[in-house]
Amino acid sequence: MIDPIPDGVKRLWDDWNIRSAILASLSLQVFLILFASWRKRTSHKLVIFSIWLVYLLADAVATFAIGHISTRKGTCDPKYRDSSELLAFWAPFLLVHLGGPDTITAFALEDNEFWLRHSLTFATQAIATVYVFFLATTGNRVWIPTVLLFVAGLIKYFERTYSLYAASMDHFRDSMLEDPDPGPNYAKLMEEYDSKIEAKIPTEIIIIEEPDKQMQAKARDTEPVKLQGDVEVVQKAYHYFNIFKGLIVDIIFSFKDRNESRKFFHSIGEEDALKVIEVELNFIYEVLFTKARAVHSVRGYVFRLLSFILVVVALALFRFNVKKETFDPLDVKLTYVLLWGSVSLDTVAFVRAVLSDWTVADLNKPEKHPDSCGKSCAAFFSAWKVPLFNVKRAISKLIGFRSWCASVKGHNLIRYCVNRPKSRIGIWKDEVLGYVGLRDFVDGIFQVSNKRFTLELWRVIFEELKMKSDSADDPEDAKRICSARGNLALQDCDWDKNLKDELMPYVVDVTYDESLLLWHIATELLYSEDGNREQGSDDKSFCKLLSDYMMYLLIMQPGMMAAVAGIGKIRFRDTCAEAGRFLKRRDLGSNKEQGACINILGVNTEVKPVDVKGDRSKSVLFDASRLAKLLKKEKEEERWELLRRVWVELLSYAAGNCRANAHAQQVGKGGELLTFVWLLMAHFGLTDQFQINKGHARAKLIAGK
Repeated sequence: MIDPIPDGVKRLWDDWNIRSAILASLSLQVFLILFASWRKRTSHKLVIFSIWLVYLLADAVATFAIGHISTRKGTCDPKYRDSSELLAFWAPFLLVHLGGPDTITAFALEDNEFWLRHSLTFATQAIATVYVFFLATTGNRVWIPTVLLFVAGLIKYFERTYSLYAASMDHFRDSMLEDPDPGPNYAKLMEEYDSKIEAKIPTEIIIIEEPDKQMQAKARDTEPVKLQGDVEVVQKAYHYFNIFKGLIVDIIFSFKDRNESRKFFHSIGEEDALKVIEVELNFIYEVLFTKARAVHSVRGYVFRLLSFILVVVALALFRFNVKKETFDPLDVKLTYVLLWGSVSLDTVAFVRAVLSDWTVADLNKPEKHPDSCGKSCAAFFSAWKVPLFNVKRAISKLIGFRSWCASVKGHNLIRYCVNRPKSRIGIWKDEVLGYVGLRDFVDGIFQVSNKRFTLELWRVIFEELKMKSDSADDPEDAKRICSARGNLALQDCDWDKNLKDELMPYVVDVTYDESLLLWHIATELLYSEDGNREQGSDDKSFCKLLSDYMMYLLIMQPGMMAAVAGIGKIRFRDTCAEAGRFLKRRDLGSNKEQGACINILGVNTEVKPVDVKGDRSKSVLFDASRLAKLLKKEKEEERWELLRRVWVELLSYAAGNCRANAHAQQVGKGGELLTFVWLLMAHFGLTDQFQINKGHARAKLIAGK
């Protein structure tokens, strides 16, 4: 019988399976510590897929190597019988690798929920490492460095397991719960009241409410403030992160939190607000997906320093105290690679930690250093750390690094319809992709536009939400504003009343997903007719950008729109089917998108489509055409101003109703404009999680004479 695997291949595998796995494990660690954080600043699917793949392979390769070491007693070369000692020395390195770098502990929020599984894996891998060590205890010359590295590996893996545990939703929520608050002693007060009444002493209870209304400072009356440098931006972001991180797990906030945040965000400009929210979301990302919680504390710094010292001492002992004549020279070189690799990775992690936003925020908090010694230490570290931090920030800006992707994606229904395959091969390929479940993935690459996020767009959103916040001193008003889907924009405009009454059903008498499609198609039809200029900062460009972005969210980000999407995908498919059938018989000219819009607007829509077709098909193509024709009754400038306000309301409605964990998930995938709007709304008090309106009241017994 012929052996399918040649002996030479078997020998090569026996010689190199462990060595190659060790080198691969180290290489994967280097990749993760250098590039894992890129996932928060890019939404490119291939980049995110690469990081995900390396994240999974890192654990698999390290586990594979430990398993093979535990079943191996030495190398195949009989000249180097003592190589089993080096194999035992390599096992703790793999435990260090399983602990992972600081830059990534979880790829998705769901990974944090498996912290107990990681604890079990931790125990089994530690037992396997101890087993390998005891196999080579007799005359082992490297047992002391092995023990040191084993302790370092335990520290690393504990950091990862703790980070997963701390970021799990149940513990994350529990960590923010304050001590139980029974409120003022009602029973004692009433007992005193009853005793005085029984004694026939004239008594009354006077209620003095906590001065919440006096604290409702009108934000529009605050003096404008300009934040001084990146350090102050980080400090403010860290302060509000500690308050508003409860949004992720639906913690309620008090009116004091609301008033303080509203006052601050009304006092700063849109650019400073964007910077603060960027850093705040970066804190959220690092808490949920990295070792930040484990590292950035006094205990974390002590363990990190101890781990580094153990690796350095192990390197020194192996270099100067261990005789290596009976070891395979190749294995000795590989051991040095592992040792220097570990020292280098720890050094990079240390530099990143020292220059991170966490240490800047922590060093400059006076309450952290109440004594004179603590203040002196903080001043000493600040003297060199703050300039280094500013240099790091300047370099990041120079090379274009941001804490999120800074782009706005778009999906356009008309463009999608005119670009769909018409040939038999194209239709067959489309059907195959749909059958295997890859159509949305492929459409996400080829049918999605990617526009640069601009400060002008942010200014439009910021000013609109700021204006709405001025009218939301009462939480009930805030809830009413948050529930608006374009109706407030229509109510506030000074158009003809009859025209407003005709437009109102397109926002109040339809579901949210239907409203999105109606206004998206109407915006595209009007944009095509008024001139589809891509450049410029006018309302027309903003409406086009937001319209395509909301359609992208509806179709390509169902997780973020799940709470408001309804049957949006069915409605989208039916509308595309009707558009495809209609456009198939028309001459669209050289500019197909503009030709499609002209043909759709040219159809007589005096009779409502539902009266002719019925309501089985959920297509809204010609209903949107009717909407566009109504909007055309006003002047171009006025209608684009209204459309801009409607789109900001539709955007803010989606942001406020999106599940909080969907926002949290997205910060690890390049970020979304929707998440920035969600956090900005919370800072302006436009959320329903401010449910403590009055606070404690103080009651006094007034006894008469």
